[in-house]
Amino acid sequence: MTYKTTRYALLLASGLMINTTTWADDGSLYMLVGTCFSCHGYNGSSLGPTTPTIAGLDNDTFVQIMTEYKDGERPSTIMGRIAKGYTGKDFQRMAEYFAKQPFVRYPQLVNTAKVKKGAILHEKYCERCHQDNGYTDYQASGILAGQWMPYLQLSLADFQINARNMPRKMKIQIRKMIKGNGEESINDIVHFYGSQTRTDVDDD
Repeated sequence: MTYKTTRYALLLASGLMINTTTWADDGSLYMLVGTCFSCHGYNGSSLGPTTPTIAGLDNDTFVQIMTEYKDGERPSTIMGRIAKGYTGKDFQRMAEYFAKQPFVRYPQLVNTAKVKKGAILHEKYCERCHQDNGYTDYQASGILAGQWMPYLQLSLADFQINARNMPRKMKIQIRKMIKGNGEESINDIVHFYGSQTRTDVDDD
């Protein structure tokens, strides 16, 4: 089998993996969400390390993030340019799709001691917004459990240098955490979230 034939076969096979109901219901939907797969992984579960998983995000969270990229309110390397090519209606359709996709979590190399410290820090400073150890997207708080650690590190760095607008409650809690536990507490909390690999299974 020639290289071109093999390549075509692989592309065809990967296309067949897509949920056929998506095509049956609305082929244009896949044209929207399919552009996200190359960076954010199949169905939005990223293979890392600095690209976040977007599967399972609440509709409003997804739309808010994409709108901020489009309006230039959120720093990016490429997402700002990509977002400008979509409408608000596009964002909503994409959001509804990704909200239904399972967040696939991959094992990451973590420091056990940091995970233990991070668990305590999470409970004290973060649990109110990032509920259920960060598994729940509560009031646009995003999903932190199982996100790639380099991505979390970069995001927190952007907040600290004011490249991204840090919500008031988050700013207060981060300041308290660093003041009481030092700068290393940021790394501890990242290791904690990176260690969360629980997979929820519907037994019904």
